Amino acid sequence: MTTAAFTPPFISPAELPAALREQGYAVLSPQGVSEWLGVPLTQLDALHADWNDLPADEYLKDGGRYRTRRHACFTVEADEEATLAQVPHRAHWQPVEYNALHGGMQRWFAPMLEATVAQPVWQRLLQQLGRASSEMRGAAQRWYVEAHQFRIDTAGGIGRPTPEGAHRDGVDLVAVALVGRRGIKGGETRVFEANGRRGERFTMTEPWTLLLLDDARVIHESTPIQPLEEGGEGWRDTLVITCRAEGFQGD
Repeated sequence: MTTAAFTPPFISPAELPAALREQGYAVLSPQGVSEWLGVPLTQLDALHADWNDLPADEYLKDGGRYRTRRHACFTVEADEEATLAQVPHRAHWQPVEYNALHGGMQRWFAPMLEATVAQPVWQRLLQQLGRASSEMRGAAQRWYVEAHQFRIDTAGGIGRPTPEGAHRDGVDLVAVALVGRRGIKGGETRVFEANGRRGERFTMTEPWTLLLLDDARVIHESTPIQPLEEGGEGWRDTLVITCRAEGFQGD
């Protein structure tokens, strides 16, 4: 279990497009996220209460009970306003080529709360991710967006943020935000070139640190978490949002 916490390689929001083009990933600090969205961090912090009431993930094939989650899907249009719309609730589906553990199955997770998706800061976040996806691909277009709220806990002694291991998601852009963590060690983020030898490792410890990934160019994973004290309980809360140009996977 890795216990050292390497500092994330933060960049400024102005450097984001170039970083995604040149290395396939970028990390914004909480202050950078606030600047990028044009909102105070207090608005993002207000979303965190949702993570205290996430239903259990009933699909874990390793038999674990360490993950709770909610899920919702949206479209972001290519117009100047980056118009956002929520689509009817649907299953999450991935091919086995991208998720060997849970691919090939329709997974119906509890929907995100209406009060959450109605928040202006939530809508602003998805709109900005749509714009970032268009900048990364060099063309404005409609984006099919899936959002996942996760809590990984250590009630069973160990929690696995990515039980499928290092992976790609089969989308264009992946965004991983740390929403909070308490009473744990581990949870190191690792990013590797999909077709190369270069890699980076760091630990996101500050709420609303944001990692953005070009899914075609890099693979990623998070290491397991354990409680800081034997017998103790802790958790790691994240928000994962994906943007895909060619419709939702499974359509």
